[in-house]
Amino acid sequence: MTEDSNAWNRLVDRRGSNRGDARRDALLVAFDELLREQSLDEVNVADISGRAGVTRSAFYFYFESKAVAVLALMQDLYDAAADANELLIKAEGDAGPRIREAITLLFDTVDSSPHTYRALLEARAGSTVVREMWDTGRAEFAAVIGAMIATERAAGRATEGPDADALASVLLDLNDHALERHSLGSGPPRDQHIDALTFFWLRTIYGETP
Repeated sequence: MTEDSNAWNRLVDRRGSNRGDARRDALLVAFDELLREQSLDEVNVADISGRAGVTRSAFYFYFESKAVAVLALMQDLYDAAADANELLIKAEGDAGPRIREAITLLFDTVDSSPHTYRALLEARAGSTVVREMWDTGRAEFAAVIGAMIATERAAGRATEGPDADALASVLLDLNDHALERHSLGSGPPRDQHIDALTFFWLRTIYGETP
């Protein structure tokens, strides 16, 4: 398990890192199944615990709320974001293919579980706790990308422009909005979304066209 994964688990789980715990896993499987059938608002904790074959109190042993439990279901997205960041900060090879691969990785993860991502959007909109937890993780990613942009500028590979940290934050905002629209079935087709994002990232950071 990576350091990033451990940090995410500390934010999400009431009892620390519990990945691999049979009861926790059963709750998340049940929750995922219910979210395929209902919205987050329609699902209740009694249904989750009942389908998992555990008591209602067992749910709260692990998770503060069902909104927070959605973040646990989104572990794969967090891991994908960490992997995408790693691709970017290594700055190895041509920038265009590297940026496109990182963005594609995020779309692949959302496409693997669109119902969960839609539940995340609900959780972020309705829970201050979830929004703050998400923003904490998001700020960590932005800081890493900002540092990468600053390093690339110092090396003469990236063009000068706005403050690197601010630029990183705006680029991640763009990714978030694109993934949200994609998960809801709106906006351009997937490949065009990825093409446009790759173009914007590459042109903004490096002044290049894919």
